[in-house]
Amino acid sequence: MGVALTRSAQWTAASYGAGTLAVTPLNEAIVKEIIMFVESFIYKHPQEAKYVFLEPLEWKTNLDPSAFKSGYVVSATTVKSEEVDKNGQPLLFLSVPQIKIRSFGQLSHLLYIARDTKLKEAQACIEANRNPIAKILGSDYNVMKEDSSILEILDKIAKDDDPESEIKMKIAILLKQLDLHLLNYSLKHISLEICLNPVTIKNDIELLKRFSGKGEQTVLESIEYTSDYEFSNGCRAPPWRQIHGEICYVLVKPHDVETLCITCSTEGVFLNGGKTHDEEEINYERKGAIYKDLFTFLKEKSAKFSENMSKQQTRVNEEQQKEKDQPHEAPKKEEADALRRATTGSGKNLLKNQINLGKNQMTKRLEPSLNWKTTVDSKDRKTLQRDTQEEKHGGKLEKSAPSVSPGRAHKSAEKIEEIVSESSSESEEDEEPPDHRQEANADLPSEYWQIQKLVKYLKGGNQTATVIALCSMKDFNLAQETCQLAIRDVGGLEVLINLLDTDEVKCKIGSLKILKEISHNPQIRRNIVDLGGLPIMVNILDSPHKSLKCLAAETIANVAKFKRARRAVRHHGGITKLVALLDCAQNATEPVQSSLYDERDVEVARCGAQALWSCSKSYANKEAIRKAGGIPLLARLLKTSHENMLIPVVGTLQECASEENYRAAIKAERIIENLVKNLNSENEQLQEHCAMAIYQCAEDEETRDLVRLHGGLKPLASLLNNTDNKKRLAAVTGAIWKCSISKENVTKFREYKAIETLVGLLTDQPEEVLVNVVGALGECCQEYENRVLVRKCGGIQPLVNLLVGINQALLVNVTKAVGACAVESESMMIIDRLDGVRLLWSLLKNPHPDVKASAAWALCPCIQNAKDAGEMVRSFVGGLELVVNLLKSDNKEVLASVCAAITNIAKDQENLAVITDHGVVPLLSKLANTNNDKLRRHLAEAISRCCMWGRNRVAFGEHKAVAPLVRYLKSNDTNVHRATAQALYQLSEDADNCITMHENSAVKLLLDMVGSPDQELQEAAAGCISNIRRLALATEKARYT
Repeated sequence: MGVALTRSAQWTAASYGAGTLAVTPLNEAIVKEIIMFVESFIYKHPQEAKYVFLEPLEWKTNLDPSAFKSGYVVSATTVKSEEVDKNGQPLLFLSVPQIKIRSFGQLSHLLYIARDTKLKEAQACIEANRNPIAKILGSDYNVMKEDSSILEILDKIAKDDDPESEIKMKIAILLKQLDLHLLNYSLKHISLEICLNPVTIKNDIELLKRFSGKGEQTVLESIEYTSDYEFSNGCRAPPWRQIHGEICYVLVKPHDVETLCITCSTEGVFLNGGKTHDEEEINYERKGAIYKDLFTFLKEKSAKFSENMSKQQTRVNEEQQKEKDQPHEAPKKEEADALRRATTGSGKNLLKNQINLGKNQMTKRLEPSLNWKTTVDSKDRKTLQRDTQEEKHGGKLEKSAPSVSPGRAHKSAEKIEEIVSESSSESEEDEEPPDHRQEANADLPSEYWQIQKLVKYLKGGNQTATVIALCSMKDFNLAQETCQLAIRDVGGLEVLINLLDTDEVKCKIGSLKILKEISHNPQIRRNIVDLGGLPIMVNILDSPHKSLKCLAAETIANVAKFKRARRAVRHHGGITKLVALLDCAQNATEPVQSSLYDERDVEVARCGAQALWSCSKSYANKEAIRKAGGIPLLARLLKTSHENMLIPVVGTLQECASEENYRAAIKAERIIENLVKNLNSENEQLQEHCAMAIYQCAEDEETRDLVRLHGGLKPLASLLNNTDNKKRLAAVTGAIWKCSISKENVTKFREYKAIETLVGLLTDQPEEVLVNVVGALGECCQEYENRVLVRKCGGIQPLVNLLVGINQALLVNVTKAVGACAVESESMMIIDRLDGVRLLWSLLKNPHPDVKASAAWALCPCIQNAKDAGEMVRSFVGGLELVVNLLKSDNKEVLASVCAAITNIAKDQENLAVITDHGVVPLLSKLANTNNDKLRRHLAEAISRCCMWGRNRVAFGEHKAVAPLVRYLKSNDTNVHRATAQALYQLSEDADNCITMHENSAVKLLLDMVGSPDQELQEAAAGCISNIRRLALATEKARYT
């Protein structure tokens, strides 16, 4: 049961011992199975049911003492069972709300008493007792592995002197059987589980939108997202709901039922609690069953939808019949076809034809011939050009592929992933290399013709001749391009791949050794894929011969350098087989050490890791590695001392750590400790990959703390002094940058003199190093001591010099670092003298929103700390107009940063007059209807400052900015409250604005603010209320006089 709860159950926290069971169908099914086991325990095993646990299972219960009847001593707040142990202690003791139970018999009784709430009670018990076996049988039984056999359990009991050892043995076996049952049950459940993705959901919704609207023939009246904002991963759900697998929320209005608020998640589609009364939030709680897709859900909820969908299908069938009768007219019915395929899955025949075509291409072999070059050349070129276009344009050529029904969403998702989901780390071979072929009359070396003769022997010789020819071919310098192309041009690749299909191990080994060497050539590896070589190599991974496994894996590692090859490996089950190669010490019960397993096993695992490293450059393959159980095996291999093993293992982890799922698993498997340890290695490549893996993982605060606790900051700081290896330097500076996000780490880096070293790296370094160096300095300069240190080391000038670059990432980091330094007055003087403020202002014209936003944030401390800020700002020709015009941006971060800049600019009356003339008031007013708290805060501060000129207060009221501001007071952010109260105080100087505030119930909200511990908030709220009250008194006085 312990293994099942750890591996199969889905918890809300990654770390063991924390969190609760997630609300998922799988967890619900597991808990129900455990309930069935416990309920029947008292009848099936009456003797074992009386066994007293070593420690009680304890949790908070919702049961009332009055629910307990006979067999219990009940009082107002406590319950004791009449059944006691040998010391007279009750086996069930309830002291509201804590309950303690010490036998299966009492657990069974409790579930009977709980009746309708037994699911909640069982869940609470499991969550509070994450290690039940240790409490039931003792801590000795907790160390038993998930693959423990019955014999091991018997051996454990035989060594036990406990008189109850026989009962313990039976209970241990029963719990082991339950564990296996739960694991098998989970696997079956997962295999049947629906897994939708954002692309599938979006396609379905867009499709339904096309067929929605007014009228009897439409399938729906309307279908709309609840949020217009789409995250980079395609989801529209807030991040704190995305961790539960939720993708988006949709409001659907069928013709015959009320509006439905639907949650679309990776597990399926279900009805949620709808929007709350104030229309601000969604009640995310599930209110019904989970359906496999939107179409199935809507058919169940709306009879009219189902009827109209059937009509659409009938219409499509009639049109298809007409097309058959009149083939020359054949109009395109793309939307109808898409709807038909989405609802009935009738695109299966098209898919089947595609699959059969793929099989034919894979199995059909061209006869090896000297004419291979001319017969295949033109076909190859077309295929290669198509691959190149596919890689360049992200799969635009796939638009004509038939769409797949939502019921088969996982297949549709996989197709899309094949084309567009390759990770950003994939930069190698995006361009198709020119297909070099030797001219017939070219002056070729003798090796070219000798190899061609050997290929003829391969084609026509017997087994002995074939082996001799392979050995002779291996003696050539196969790293030389001429030799590689000689094998290809005469049809040798086809022969070598065919040899892999034979039963002769020697022929296979010889062929693979040659393919391994020549597959370093980009053209050769594409030819290998075209000739169907990868599926055969993947099959060889199952061979009992370790040499064959190694050679096949190494060849796959060389070939899988481009997208199509990686897809082929995954489609033919190669990822699972490669992960299995990592399990080189499956019988060892101790951590992997060189003395525990054969060197050949080490080599097999190394080759498997090498191939996985090549394959892990695509998102789909990363997921496949994780699902195949690759992370624990990689973690185990990371403990070895073999450097040649460690490099591909860490390389794979580094690639995969770009995904959030992997980062959580890396923490759970305690991999960070070993990454830190290997930073002290003498191998530069290993150091580089370890640092890069830390860089990827250190986005998470817990990981940053782990790096510090395991002593990883000191080796990172020391590696900064070795600047010859630029790749390693980029990785190290990246790791330092991400680790510097935590203040505790910055203190350590200051102790290790890393900041001075970083300043020294601001010149004469490639951009990939500079981005990380400047990013690290930007984080370090958030503290006063480090700002002074950077200034004293002469770091201000090189930072300002970098403001003239064009690299987007570098500009974002440089502006942040310059802005952090500008907080200190002496540094600000240097920045001003070097014309840094003008350079920052010019970056507001940059086309990238991130650069604009970062520049605007950096300008804020510059304006605050400049000696004559007003005159400095006015000296920039067109600068104020540029800032005001940025308020027309659609990017929330740009808007928030510009509002913050305007707040500082408006402190000078002349500048405030200028921006008022440029129309700052109406532009700020247009932004008032926002839900973004960051923008709200800085917008309110800007409005507060702008009120101090002319009739701007009145103008804000005329542009309807007052009522939205009142709603800001309902935010949960104290900073928003303070800024809003100050803005309302300034606006309340105008009588019409006071009336608007009163009409929007501002007084009640402001009264609550008066009691705030924040003095500025108190004063602003009180001042606003005072102005509103004065107006009311004046009105009342005027009425009576």
